[in-house]
Amino acid sequence: MGDTLGTDHVSPCAAPARADDLSGLPPTYLDVGDPDLFRDEDLTYANRLMQAGVPVELHVYPGGIHAGELLAPTPNSVPASPTTA
Repeated sequence: MGDTLGTDHVSPCAAPARADDLSGLPPTYLDVGDPDLFRDEDLTYANRLMQAGVPVELHVYPGGIHAGELLAPTPNSVPASPTTA
């Protein structure tokens, strides 16, 4: 976003929620935690997308924190199950 970061001049290509017309955007998946500080913004964006005719899959996770998916184990962090010979 360069010099436009934090201003009203950010391109809708970089921040689609700032676009006036959301029609024509692709089907959208959104997930947010209930206490997430971006919850209301995400819900507003999902509603605007639906009003513009964009298919939306929205999940609100009770107790889910912002970026909580980063706490999930990765394949390398899960011990391999013992094999039998």
